[in-house]
Amino acid sequence: MTNTEPTEPARRPDARPWSWAVLDTPIGPLLLAATGQGLAQVAFHADDRTAARTVDRLTRRLGSAPTDACRERLEEAIRQLTAYFSGTLREFGLPLDWSLTAGFNRRVLRELAEHVPYGTVVGYQDLADRVGEPGAARAVGTAMGGNPLPVVVPCHRVVESDGGIGGFGGGLETKRSLLALEGVLPQPLF
Repeated sequence: MTNTEPTEPARRPDARPWSWAVLDTPIGPLLLAATGQGLAQVAFHADDRTAARTVDRLTRRLGSAPTDACRERLEEAIRQLTAYFSGTLREFGLPLDWSLTAGFNRRVLRELAEHVPYGTVVGYQDLADRVGEPGAARAVGTAMGGNPLPVVVPCHRVVESDGGIGGFGGGLETKRSLLALEGVLPQPLF
């Protein structure tokens, strides 16, 4: 389902065209937003209220109301996420728009996206070490919580060094479901 009704008519000079849709998935509805650069946002629990708040926030951040301009990018994201949830896709091949994150968080998220493959996990501390910040395990947790592209940039694959599952912005049950889908955890019994 794609919705392109504008929520705000104002347009800034630095505005970027973007489109959005809500995709029904086994972990609940996900709001997807794409710009001309690529997928920019994945938001969990995208009921009508959450979707409206997310679209309003993106309208302000991206400087324009959504349009159909980036429909093709959005449709490719929908196709790949549908394949991921059906178990037929293990590696996303989507262009990503990293503009909703910066600095340390962006470095950590890029490392995660590029070097922690499907069916594996990494500890917060190990991820901090990988980006050259050995004392930054807690900051890695903060970066995971601010990930604008969950599922595609797989913050669900980041766990505690002692074997604990750690936190997750989409909820621990969602994290367990994603790890089970990838074979890291057993499937829930019910």
